[in-house]
Amino acid sequence: MNRLRFQHSFVLLLLTGLSVLSSMHAQTSLTIDQALDIAEENNPDLKASKLSLERYQYNLVAQQASLKSRFSLDLDPINYSRSRRFDNRLSQWYTNETLATSGTFMVSQPILFTDGEISLINTFGWQDNQSTVEGMDNRNRAFSNDLYLRLTQPIFTYNRRKMELQQIEFDYENAGIRYALQRLNTERSITNQFYSVFMAQNNLTISREELENTRLSFEIIQNKVEADLSAREELYQAELNLANAQSAVEERNVSLENAKDQLKQTLGLPLNDDIEVTLVIKVSAVAIDLVQAVQRALSSRMELRQREIDIELAELQMIQTKSLNEFRGDISLSIGIIGDHERLRNVYDNPTQNPRVSVSLTVPIFDWGEKKARVRAQRVAQTLARLEQENLRTDIELEVRQTWRRLENLRTQIDIAEKSVRNAQLTYDLNLTRYREGDLTGMEISQFQTQLSNRKITYAQAQINYKIELLNLKILTLHDFENDRAIVPVREWTGTTH
Repeated sequence: MNRLRFQHSFVLLLLTGLSVLSSMHAQTSLTIDQALDIAEENNPDLKASKLSLERYQYNLVAQQASLKSRFSLDLDPINYSRSRRFDNRLSQWYTNETLATSGTFMVSQPILFTDGEISLINTFGWQDNQSTVEGMDNRNRAFSNDLYLRLTQPIFTYNRRKMELQQIEFDYENAGIRYALQRLNTERSITNQFYSVFMAQNNLTISREELENTRLSFEIIQNKVEADLSAREELYQAELNLANAQSAVEERNVSLENAKDQLKQTLGLPLNDDIEVTLVIKVSAVAIDLVQAVQRALSSRMELRQREIDIELAELQMIQTKSLNEFRGDISLSIGIIGDHERLRNVYDNPTQNPRVSVSLTVPIFDWGEKKARVRAQRVAQTLARLEQENLRTDIELEVRQTWRRLENLRTQIDIAEKSVRNAQLTYDLNLTRYREGDLTGMEISQFQTQLSNRKITYAQAQINYKIELLNLKILTLHDFENDRAIVPVREWTGTTH
């Protein structure tokens, strides 16, 4: 008997010591909203997705900036050369020595609508040129300035500049959608893990209550055995029940710590931090119309927009594919004036107009069927993109319908589980009285205790399952049915660049 008391005292001392050690570390109490806010800043996957979005945003900003006027200045401060050359016109050799300096200032403006470019170019320079022919020296020192306006325009081809901008805009929109989906997935993951921690805390609380009830039963039978009112075998069974209850507390404490570590990893918190989740589960029946839920999902799901982007990108890719070995041309027009004089202020005393016109054509002849094969391959890619979009719509509707059915079923399960807890509690209280009076054995009262604990766990799990399925339906439809409002997955992302 003394051995049993020593064991019980040791267990209580051990549990007390563990509680003291736990209290030495500051424990952080988290609500589910706080957990989501922490994940917004620390979750590794979410941070990577956000960085990817920023990268595509900067690419779009850079592409839009490239469509504005560009200013450039090219300088050639000094250029000296001395060479021996042959004049084909006079059939004689001459020596030429040149010292020159020049600079070119250019303003160019891309034309998005036509894929052309218009440029204003000014080249200013000075040169000292000397030629020696058969002992005779000819020399010229003069300033020169060449000012002209140039237009270059591709013809018989697609607008490459406009298509490049469209592709970057699609990439940016796609990155925004991926970030939004990652946020929703992170919310789902954190909510599930948050509920797992809460459930583990709840199970530990139930196990501790079971331990207290089992200890009470042990003390009752212990007093009866000492008073020779019950057989000693009943004490042995009570001792076994108490040991099992103590083991259950330790096991569920381990499960709780493991669940906490999983949550801390997802939140990006140090694993050494001690956290405790705070949650008040209020399950209220939400009337959800299935047809309306399906329509909301099909009209708002971002994955469908991703498939639309894939189809549009496939269209752009088809244009590029058809341009292989294409017949195309380029036109270049320029007009301006050039002047030169020994004195700078007299450069344009006798200007000369310098119009230029050039047309170049690229004419394909034979490509061994390359273009035809690539076009057919791209048509198959377009068909696949449309097929994926149709399959996705079917999958979305299927997921919504299944989640809606599970919600309806869980509402019934919650009602049943609540009644089961109430009945199990009444049954346990009644049989505990019978146990005190000696009408039940220790094994029988242990069974009623286990039944009560299981009913409580089942009830809590049914409530959590309902909340999780309600969250799943919110993510599937992007609509909060509890508050009857549409949700915006990423409020700070608006698809614009500033």
